[in-house]
Amino acid sequence: MREISVKVLVIGGGPGGYVCAIRAGQLGLDVMLVEEQALGGTCLNVGCIPSKALIHAADAYGHAVAQSVAAPFGIRVEHPSIDLARTVEWKDGIVGKLKGGVGALLKRHKVKAVRGRASMLDGKTCRVESDTGPQVIRAEHVVLATGSQPAALPALPFGGRVISSAEALSLASVPQRLAVIGAGYIGLELGTAYAKLGAEVTVIEAEERILPAYDAELARPVARRLQALGVEVLTRARATGLAPDGTALRVEPSGAAGRSIEADWFLVAVGRRPRTADVGLDQLDLTMNGPAVRIDERCATSMRNVWAIGDLTGGPMLAHRAMAQGAMVAEIIAGQRRVFDKVAIPAVCFTDPEVVTVGLSPDEARSAGHTVQTATFPFQANGRAMTLASEDGFVRVVARADNHVILGIAAVGAGVSELSSAFSLALEMGARLEDIAGTIHAHPTLGEAFHETALRVLGEALHV
Repeated sequence: MREISVKVLVIGGGPGGYVCAIRAGQLGLDVMLVEEQALGGTCLNVGCIPSKALIHAADAYGHAVAQSVAAPFGIRVEHPSIDLARTVEWKDGIVGKLKGGVGALLKRHKVKAVRGRASMLDGKTCRVESDTGPQVIRAEHVVLATGSQPAALPALPFGGRVISSAEALSLASVPQRLAVIGAGYIGLELGTAYAKLGAEVTVIEAEERILPAYDAELARPVARRLQALGVEVLTRARATGLAPDGTALRVEPSGAAGRSIEADWFLVAVGRRPRTADVGLDQLDLTMNGPAVRIDERCATSMRNVWAIGDLTGGPMLAHRAMAQGAMVAEIIAGQRRVFDKVAIPAVCFTDPEVVTVGLSPDEARSAGHTVQTATFPFQANGRAMTLASEDGFVRVVARADNHVILGIAAVGAGVSELSSAFSLALEMGARLEDIAGTIHAHPTLGEAFHETALRVLGEALHV
């Protein structure tokens, strides 16, 4: 059996793992990365990237269908159609290019990448089953970056017509009917996309409203759009299993008689859980935080020189969080002094309209003991939003009342995901309302709404 010794061993080639390996390589460390499946992990292969490709295609098709009925811009489309198989082929092409790019970057920075299943034997040793046979890797530092996997429901195990988000991204044709269990960001992103593609979509959510992880003010425009798209939303309802023939979902709404929802596919999107099985973590003396590996502010676990990053460590399960942690851990191993400050991690929901949040909501800020000032600026008063025919939504700013330091920024509207970097930078730099108000924003852009919101908190709004 072949034995290899390295300075750094990274288990998992998702966003956190491959960024950690690349940064370690840049710093001159001897690093090996082990990935069982495809480079890029869930995000690149069956998550962030392919879902946004499908959402874009659904938006384009939805616009074409709308223009076949009315022509507000003077554009008329006749009998639009979509070949979902070709859409999936296009999506897969994007994924393939990006995977190739990751592989090239690893090679450029002299990272040894191994395709195979890793199983930890102890805190320094890993056995890898690869196509070329088993090998043992010994490392001074081990970085665990095994990611997460879709959470299943006991009453709806995956298989047959019950699918996860991964399978939903590669359907051969648009389903006539789709039932989505879970109205969080994954369920609503995919449910909205398939509704635009022509499917009859029903969303079932156990909580009292959609997007329960976001505050109600941000969820309302999304709920209005779902209604306009004809998506049926059942809240305070639980999916209890399939009918005996597997063609219908049994649902128990709160305070109402149960009903059956027939569908071609049943998409379970109730969240994700850390991937801890089948990688030998039971051989390590790790302190856990529920199903996740517990880490400190340096991403160190309870074992010396064993680090954990990304979804394996619990929420927020975001690719950019994992990337930041991965780069930081590589720098710590190289001798730099770093800690992870999670104040300014943006969260984006690519629904229609999109939702972005950074920092605290008004209620969270008050619960933290702050006296706050807050205001919103509607996109109905933004010239760029009007030219995009996307006027629903707003930008919201929360700031301390005493010194005007910004505590949180949120937006809901078309394309607001592209504002997330400006929002994060404002919090990271400790910006005050006056800093945003005094910055010249280009006209006409959606970003002007951020400027106007800061002015409005100060009582100086110019365009509302």
